[in-house]
Amino acid sequence: MDILVKKFGGTSLADIEKMKKVADLIKRDLDNGKSVVTVVSAMGRRGNPYATDSLIDMCKQACKAGVSPREMDILMSCGEIVSGSVLVHVLKEMDIEATLLTGGQAGIITDDNYGSANVVEVNPKRILTELENGRVVIITGFQGISREGEITTLGRGGSDTSAVIVGDALCVDTVEIYTDVDGIMTADPKIQPNAKTIQNINYDEVFQMAEKGAKVIHPRAVEIAKSSNILLKIKNTLKESEGTSICYSRGKDTYNSQKKSLITAVAYKEGITQVVAQNSDMLQFSKVLDQLRESGVSIDMINFFVSQKVFTIDSENVQKTRSVFGQHEMKYEIVEECCKVTVIGERMTGIPGVMSKVVAALNKANVEILQTSDSHMTISCLVKKDDLKKAVNSLHDEFMLSK
Repeated sequence: MDILVKKFGGTSLADIEKMKKVADLIKRDLDNGKSVVTVVSAMGRRGNPYATDSLIDMCKQACKAGVSPREMDILMSCGEIVSGSVLVHVLKEMDIEATLLTGGQAGIITDDNYGSANVVEVNPKRILTELENGRVVIITGFQGISREGEITTLGRGGSDTSAVIVGDALCVDTVEIYTDVDGIMTADPKIQPNAKTIQNINYDEVFQMAEKGAKVIHPRAVEIAKSSNILLKIKNTLKESEGTSICYSRGKDTYNSQKKSLITAVAYKEGITQVVAQNSDMLQFSKVLDQLRESGVSIDMINFFVSQKVFTIDSENVQKTRSVFGQHEMKYEIVEECCKVTVIGERMTGIPGVMSKVVAALNKANVEILQTSDSHMTISCLVKKDDLKKAVNSLHDEFMLSK
């Protein structure tokens, strides 16, 4: 049995007309002799009645004091059930036999960490039975079931993870991820109009893009695909395009190791706050870090200087951070309204002068660099939110990503 796993995001399922396009893509694969498993997200985005964010907002409005994690997971699982049920009937209208399985019915077993459950096992027996009976299998993404029978969700972007773990369990070669863009871009086209589609990119680069804020595919899905050597293809639901292939540098797809640019893409992350601790000894600062961890505050871009310790946090954690610092006699400064802009590319490893080009480009654009961090394939700069567009565009142009 030649099985293909396809995943469709919420914008691809926003209404009946778009679902008909999804059904046409499924029919094309069936006509080519494929057995098709389709993982679906909830319909549309915030504002659409069955979108995940809309369901979350409704529950929060009902209970200002806080929501129950268990009941919230049950509620959030409904969006995918709605879109999957409708898609089954769109297929039936085309005389295509299909069946809908929830994450639990599809054999996705998780721990009981509501809101961000980890998959511990996938038993594809039910999926294979339905495929052998000649049916298209529609699976609700983003969810599973615990061993105790509780409905759980996998965290934001979880439908990507659902598709790849199902593909892994079925031993497929390829998982196709459909969205409303032509593929992974060299930068956000809403900011950089000259951004281009990347034809081929390796797992590590796209993982870094996702980690650094690019809304392309969930990092967990990339990790699973890499460990199982599954080719990921990012495609546009609404029009024919070659899309982006995510794979190893060499192997089952043609990764272009001769890229002219050192940099593959520019990504950014908003909602960042910088914290500057003044004149603190390491013992005292270590206690602060321990308390931040205990409070659930994750820190990033940490730099140590003789008179300062500097790091960043997500802006939603500012109040928790102030509370921790308030318990210590330590001067500190909070710099809000920041963004992290990152250049990403495996070919920069071991190449001198990349940081100097980054600094020169931002300086030329009159963008102040508040802080930097780097790894073997990334260089990140913290900038003010007002400078975000200038920073992305100047870096994109400096490394000639538009060529």
